[in-house]
Amino acid sequence: MPLLDVGIIAMEVYIPSQYVEQSELETFDGVDAGKYTIGLGQARMGFCTDREDINSLCLTVVQRLMERNCLSYDSIGRLEVGTETIIDKSKSVKTVLMQLFEESGNTDVEGIDTTNACYGGTAALFNAVNWVESSSWDGRYALVVSGDIAVYATGGARPTGGAGAVAMLVGPNAPLAFDRGLRGTHMQHAYDFYKPDMVSEYPVVDGKLSIQCYLSALDRCYAVYRNKINAQWQREGVDKRFNLEDFGYMIFHSPYCKLVQKSLARLLLNDFLSHPNPNTDSGLYSGLEAFRDVKAEDTYFDRDVEKAFLKASAQMFEQKTKASLLVSNQNGNMYTPSVYGCLASVLAQHTAQQLAGQRVGVFSYGSGFAATLYSIRITQDATPDSALEKLVASLSDLQARLDSRMKVSPAVFAENMKLREKTHHLANYVPQSSVEELFPGTWYLTRVDEKHRRQYSRRSLNDDAPLEAGLVTSTTTNEHIPSPAKKIPRMPATTAGPAVVSMTNGDH
Repeated sequence: MPLLDVGIIAMEVYIPSQYVEQSELETFDGVDAGKYTIGLGQARMGFCTDREDINSLCLTVVQRLMERNCLSYDSIGRLEVGTETIIDKSKSVKTVLMQLFEESGNTDVEGIDTTNACYGGTAALFNAVNWVESSSWDGRYALVVSGDIAVYATGGARPTGGAGAVAMLVGPNAPLAFDRGLRGTHMQHAYDFYKPDMVSEYPVVDGKLSIQCYLSALDRCYAVYRNKINAQWQREGVDKRFNLEDFGYMIFHSPYCKLVQKSLARLLLNDFLSHPNPNTDSGLYSGLEAFRDVKAEDTYFDRDVEKAFLKASAQMFEQKTKASLLVSNQNGNMYTPSVYGCLASVLAQHTAQQLAGQRVGVFSYGSGFAATLYSIRITQDATPDSALEKLVASLSDLQARLDSRMKVSPAVFAENMKLREKTHHLANYVPQSSVEELFPGTWYLTRVDEKHRRQYSRRSLNDDAPLEAGLVTSTTTNEHIPSPAKKIPRMPATTAGPAVVSMTNGDH
């Protein structure tokens, strides 16, 4: 018998402590006012100094999730990382994260890293769900981490950067359950965005092709998803055809917010073109009769179609999608965690009662390219102390965290980008940036030795305490979220010893 309601039980979001204002960046870059803020729909962009890398981002978000949910590390049976921020062509980020598990003694943890542009986090999440639903499951949780540092060379793409990480706890009886059998996937070869230069963090981008690939993938995935859910409904005796109205919320991978708004309009265009007899005299499709015979593949850059369906979908955007863009608008494109930052944004801005019973459409896209549209059902149980209530409460400070960051000038941001360019792959290097501005509890890079081995320390959770390295919380804490199958034997915790002085990225 299949497990019921496998999905996301807990989430944690990590956002860097510094940001630059996009309006100030417009002035600094000498572009027209509104190019980034209105044209792209971006307000602020978070970034990392040379003190943070993909390992430190993931260490921070994993330990924060474990601490805030009072979870023991031996309750995790699978850990997988989705990222396109590669600092080692052989050693996975996942193996670096295993240092957090050392005190618990738990080394029986499946999973490694998964990579394809911004799609890696979704692939890792699917693998985790599949593991819990499979005969390989041993009764423990899966933990999925998606994280990236999105940086671009000087020019028009730079304001679409960002950075961050999202960790998700996966198991049965989840408040956010995956709809079984309802994934629409499209994968195809294209050079729209790729990173062939192994010594640079910067990608090669064909902006126009990337938008075309994104929108064509959206069309194809939505068509496959609709076919699957319509077939499922037919088997269940449901006499209706699926359309966009059936999603309570619709979230997207967000390279920049304006593309998301256009993407929702794109889904409405798909509904309109597939409708056997749309009413163009009144209602949702009012005034759209001129577009009845257009071919979707001819409209990727058709301004008339775009404008008409943006207008027609405006109210739907306000209701179903706008709330999801909080992190994207304020922090930028996080690459693999982008769409999961959108999910966290929806949860952070609604009550459990408002969310209960809703179906959330999720579109994930990674250049090259790989894409899936799938759906999550939110539990009906929004009672006090329910799993949904706890999940919503854990994310309720998201806006406050965004507001607590430190603003820096575009000149300082540009200096940091130059520093990252020069030091990205240096050996025998000690980072130059201050650790004082990092949020409490943030892991940071202390040095890279002559063999490229990286060492990390953690900023104290206590603002008033001096900077402190190593683990700060015992992993033997009582679990706030009970393990899904208590009958699975737990590995004994090791005897408590002195605090860990530092962490490394290991020896080869």
